[in-house]
Amino acid sequence: MSSDRVLTQDEIDDLLEAVSSGEVETNELKEKEEHNVEVYDFKHPNKLSKDQLRTLRMIYEGFGRLVSTAISTQLRTMGKIELASIEQLSYDEFIRSLPQPTVMSICDFNPFHGEFIIEMNPRVAFAIVERTFGGAGNLADGAIREFTDIEEVVLKKITKRFLESLSEAWENVADLRPRLKELESNPQFTQIVPGNDMVILATFNTHIGSTEGLINICIPYIVLEPIVSKLSAQYWFSAARNESNEESLDQLKKGLGKAHLPIEVELGRTNIKVAELLELNEGDVLRLDTKADEDLVIKVNDRQKFTGKPGKLGSKLAAEIINAISEEEWEGESNG
Repeated sequence: MSSDRVLTQDEIDDLLEAVSSGEVETNELKEKEEHNVEVYDFKHPNKLSKDQLRTLRMIYEGFGRLVSTAISTQLRTMGKIELASIEQLSYDEFIRSLPQPTVMSICDFNPFHGEFIIEMNPRVAFAIVERTFGGAGNLADGAIREFTDIEEVVLKKITKRFLESLSEAWENVADLRPRLKELESNPQFTQIVPGNDMVILATFNTHIGSTEGLINICIPYIVLEPIVSKLSAQYWFSAARNESNEESLDQLKKGLGKAHLPIEVELGRTNIKVAELLELNEGDVLRLDTKADEDLVIKVNDRQKFTGKPGKLGSKLAAEIINAISEEEWEGESNG
């Protein structure tokens, strides 16, 4: 029966008679009239679709890997930062969930308008500070206090590392250049948007040595709105495919340029007995197997790469590179 057709009087009488006789249950009629509905909370509207949240999850998972590497290298200890959850909630709910004191970095969402927050649990922050100054990074219970000016300088440097990793994680979606504005310890004094505005909150489980805690990234939806349309898996992968080879090569060169490699200059070799080695004193002369005017071998990461001449640069010893050793020459010498 079509839902928009008007029943005749006879049909209405037959229906009433069927209900009164028990042939048709009223519950069955109600089930037919009901439609599938979805509960919607107007106080907590979902601003992002499932596809957009999925893309955001990929971005933050990449951010976690980048920061884990940066922290481990800088602090010389095991650092692990993993995405735990992404939520859509009001700014007031986020603020009420924070401990006091805490470490809140207020940052610009440059080049877009607005601010966002990177919040670090004080236990994690103190572990980072202690490791930076050579400590073990283990925080005693009840040791939470306000940070000193020197400790804040350390935390600002760490936050800037976070922002570099965040920019790199977002590169397939937007060219972000976030900047740190200030640090705040009291959540109640930090009001970047009205309390009922929606925010996208990413929470990370963080391990610094034996210390555990949470790091939160809170971005108001109004700040994220200009690039929400780009938060799709299709845009993400198309941007990754369309990136030019030249740009990829430049990024690779930039990354390799930051690598540290040991360089050694081999002056020559000789063989002596252990007894002679033990008797060596200042001023003794060892005869090497190279001549004074002969080119020296310069090794990079224990691999022969150049030949050069010894000399001085100011008051320091130096070596001038004369020639590069080709791969064929190096392989021939190593096989020989």
